[in-house]
Amino acid sequence: MNWWRNRRGEGYVAVQAVLMALVAAGPWIDPGTGSGDAAPWLLAAGCVVGAAGVALASAGAWALGRKLTPFPHPREGATLVASGAYSVVRHPIYAGLFLAALGWALAWRSPITLVLTIILLAFLDIKSRREERWLVEAFPAYADYRRRVKKLVPFVY
Repeated sequence: MNWWRNRRGEGYVAVQAVLMALVAAGPWIDPGTGSGDAAPWLLAAGCVVGAAGVALASAGAWALGRKLTPFPHPREGATLVASGAYSVVRHPIYAGLFLAALGWALAWRSPITLVLTIILLAFLDIKSRREERWLVEAFPAYADYRRRVKKLVPFVY
């Protein structure tokens, strides 16, 4: 399959990789990051939020097991996973990536990283919309699952 045709969502993966790299580099892009008065509570909050994000993304990846793919298009022969982290939100890996990025921005007290994190969240929402169209096609039960479980934020969105 030719990657440039974007049949599995290769373009989404490329854009996500660039955004995640920018978030990771955010503290070094912004020369004023981390300067000024120490804010140990912000560092602690960032670490807690970031750790929760890593845990959520890891739980989502673990639940998928061999069905995990970097592409938003589901693997051939995959089955719908609606348990574990997927019973909390429909896209726990995306939600976890966002929380990890948010924790990073908070821990570094980096406004630029925070802006990049918001851009990452908006992009993950767009990517998840495309992914859900493929999931509805692949799994007849997905429509009901989508009605029952929130997309990225439990009980909210």
